[in-house]
Amino acid sequence: MRQAAEILLRARRERTPVAALPEDLAPHDLDEAYALQSIVAEALGPVQGWKVGAPSPEAMPLFSAMPAWGGFTPSGAHVSEHFRRLRGVEGEIAFLIGSDLPPRSTPYTREEVIAAIASAHPAIELLESAFEDPDKTPRFSTIGDLQSNGGFIYGAALEGWQSVDLTRESVSVVIDGVVRFGGTASNSAGTDLLRLVTYLANEGSYRTGGLRAGDWVTTGSWSGKELALPGSRVDVEFSTFGTVTLHF
Repeated sequence: MRQAAEILLRARRERTPVAALPEDLAPHDLDEAYALQSIVAEALGPVQGWKVGAPSPEAMPLFSAMPAWGGFTPSGAHVSEHFRRLRGVEGEIAFLIGSDLPPRSTPYTREEVIAAIASAHPAIELLESAFEDPDKTPRFSTIGDLQSNGGFIYGAALEGWQSVDLTRESVSVVIDGVVRFGGTASNSAGTDLLRLVTYLANEGSYRTGGLRAGDWVTTGSWSGKELALPGSRVDVEFSTFGTVTLHF
C-alpha cells in the first residue's frame, strides 16, 4: 500500500493522473483500501475532517479522511488553481464537532452524537482525483484515493438545525449563473444524516481514532458531481441551510 500511495500522491501533486493502479499494488478489499487511504491522508495531512456517505439509506456507510492539503475555507473564498485539475463540486450538509468522541467499547448513542455536534452548515466538497476517470476506477482504489476528496468549503451555521425536515430540503448547484442541478431529498444515503455521523463515531473509530472537537464531518452529496472551469463561480443553495459560494 505504501508503493500504491506513492503513485497516487505523485499523480495528485503533479496533476498527472493515472488510468489505474498496477494490479499487484491495487487494494483488493476494504481493509487494504482504508490502509492505503490512511497513508495518503498522513502524507497530505493533518486530517481536519471526514467525509461519510452511502449509496442508499440501507447500505453500509463508507468514509474518508479529509486532509488539509485540499484546503478548508469559509464560503466566498477564492480557491487557488494549485493542484486543481477536475474542479469537481458537490453540495453537502456538514457538521462541526464540538466535543471529543474518543473510541470506546460501548457504542455512542444517537443522542450523545447530537450533543457532541457544535453546529451544522451548508458545504461544498471539492473533488480531485489521482485517476484519469474516477467514475470508472475500481471502488477500493477510489476509497484509497481519499474517495476523490480535494478540499472543503463551509457556509454559515444554521440555528435550530435539529428541527429541519430534511425530507423537504432542496438544493441547487449554480455554476457561472447556470443551474446545473436541482433536487429535493436527493442525498443517496437518504435524509437521516445523523446515521452517518453515528456510524463514523462508532464503527469508523477503528480507522479515525475517534472524532475530535474541531473536526468537520460532511455527509454525502445532495447534487452528484458537477465540474467547474478555471475562473468559475459556484453557488450551492439549500432551501433551509442557506448558500455556500466559491470562486476558482
